[in-house]
Amino acid sequence: MNSEILLPLIVYLAFVFGVAFYAYRQRTSGSFLSEYYVGGRSMSGFVLAMTTAATYVGASSFIGGPGAAYKYGLGWVLLAMIQVPAVLLALGSLGKRFAMLARQHKAVTINDMLLARYQNPFVVWIACVALLLSFFAMMTVQFIGAGRLLETTLGIPYQTALLIFALTVGVYTFIGGFRAVVLTDTIQGSVMMIGTLLLLGGILYATGGVENAMNALESINPQLTAPYGIDERPLDFTFMTSFWVLVCFGLIGLPHLAVRSMAYKDSQALHRAIVIGTVVVAVLMLGMHLSGVLGRAVVPDLKVADQVIPTLMMQVLPPVVAGIFLAAPMAAIMSSIDSLLIQSSSTLIKDLYLAVKPNAIQNERQIKWFSTLTTLILTVGLIFAAFNPPEMLIWLNLLSFGGLEATFLWVIVLGLYWKNANATGAICSMLGGLISYGILTTFKISLFSFHAIVPALLIGLVAFLIGNLFGSRK
Repeated sequence: MNSEILLPLIVYLAFVFGVAFYAYRQRTSGSFLSEYYVGGRSMSGFVLAMTTAATYVGASSFIGGPGAAYKYGLGWVLLAMIQVPAVLLALGSLGKRFAMLARQHKAVTINDMLLARYQNPFVVWIACVALLLSFFAMMTVQFIGAGRLLETTLGIPYQTALLIFALTVGVYTFIGGFRAVVLTDTIQGSVMMIGTLLLLGGILYATGGVENAMNALESINPQLTAPYGIDERPLDFTFMTSFWVLVCFGLIGLPHLAVRSMAYKDSQALHRAIVIGTVVVAVLMLGMHLSGVLGRAVVPDLKVADQVIPTLMMQVLPPVVAGIFLAAPMAAIMSSIDSLLIQSSSTLIKDLYLAVKPNAIQNERQIKWFSTLTTLILTVGLIFAAFNPPEMLIWLNLLSFGGLEATFLWVIVLGLYWKNANATGAICSMLGGLISYGILTTFKISLFSFHAIVPALLIGLVAFLIGNLFGSRK
């Protein structure tokens, strides 16, 4: 184990725990539910931008995405840039209306918003099931990514790496809640930007420049430099359209991004966040995916594509710089997992437990205990789920993304912008979208070569419109 690589990571993790402790001190002074789950609605524009971008850019973008670019070529870099408007779409479409309704109804979770809008507990119950299933799969991806990263860079067994990561992220989320999550996301977003630029610069130096790297890729496989990728997975119109729906347009329906729209302090913060967040996502997507494909000129024979980024760190960067960069993908993974953990905890405690026992809200000490204990139990469960990882993370991550989008997209968007939307339409949409997506992906049914998310969203929209005809109007 290289101490020059390990030391910067230990310093970084110690700093993260310091931030969590600060957040804990802040939390003790206010309402537990508001503070633990939405940070007192006090985010500035920069913090909102960084936490939104960092939550979105996780293991898939720092480990799985570059791995896919390594395997499929420059076409995947072009495909990845489809994600650049993600923050603009998510915050631009939801920001103001979501924040106004959240403050009006004192909502602290996405399900609070759905209950306030549709006035039907079945909407919340369906939402809770979809959230917990999809979040568990998405969190498993982050745990696997962290395990792969530490295994490759530190030379330790995968299971040991998994335990180290789980202990770190579980404890600091357990201590600090939402405020710790957004503060560490802000720091992690900055670390991710610096680390991305350092790695890309190191790869270009190692290959002798872009021209040499391209020549090396051509010699490995000429299709690596083609815009449509290699024959194994051609990046044609239907694939690119599906990918855009899945990782850009559909993000409006991701609850852990939508909840950010509840927590900023004013309109100026929202506008600033949209600009900063879009720039951050653009730099990270281009830098990391380009590193993945150009890295094949440095390490052309990797058997596990997801190991390309940690392997490149070890080869093209000096040990101390590699240690600093190690914090970047760790930051990306931690900033996604902490958001999902806190959202899962809020679903179980705020939306399910308090729905069954509403009087329990008066016992704040008990709620604190249940919320933090739930976070730790989820962490333990994820350790077991991640012990036997798949070959490529990106497909598991996209699968769970799609499940959330098929369930929530139309319920959120139409609930905000269509005053006649009712609970019957919402229930039909959620069930239609989720069930159809599950069937299409389970049985690998492809309609006109589109990804399952495209027909699932269309089914969800039609189901909403038909169901809305039979429901009562508020």
